[in-house]
Amino acid sequence: MTNLVNLMKSDFLTQRSKTAALGAWMHSDTGQAMVELALVFPIFILLLIGAAEFGRLAYAAIEISNAARAGASYGSLSHITASDLANIRLAATKDAANVAGVTATATNSCACSTGAALTCSTALINCPGPARIIEYVTVTTSGTVDPLFHYPGLPRTFTLTGQAIMRVEQ
Repeated sequence: MTNLVNLMKSDFLTQRSKTAALGAWMHSDTGQAMVELALVFPIFILLLIGAAEFGRLAYAAIEISNAARAGASYGSLSHITASDLANIRLAATKDAANVAGVTATATNSCACSTGAALTCSTALINCPGPARIIEYVTVTTSGTVDPLFHYPGLPRTFTLTGQAIMRVEQ
């Protein structure tokens, strides 16, 4: 009789442990991480590509701004280079060689130390006495960048501009 009771107890425990194991398996989290990864992975990739594209546009903007500064730096060396607008533009466009289609415009302007604005050709006549002629070089650069990926709601191309104004050394 005791053998039968022991046998029934062991059979009951075995069935109960089987049911507990089945319930634990049904409520386990082993596949949940894979499902979450499958849902989040496309968003993560989109953010990663967007960050890379933003970095590319920031690099191009820095290149275009530095190109304007390089042109103005060349023009501000002396009064002779300040009037050499073609080489100022060339210096600016050569500095932004990594950005395609960069254009540059250069101008020089003069002012009298008294505050009167004047043209550089008449500066000697219109800025008399102890006043000095102050000459400036202005370079404006512009470039169009085409992003690698086109996102809805954003333009197909980005036009970036840079400007630098430097005083010509006396």
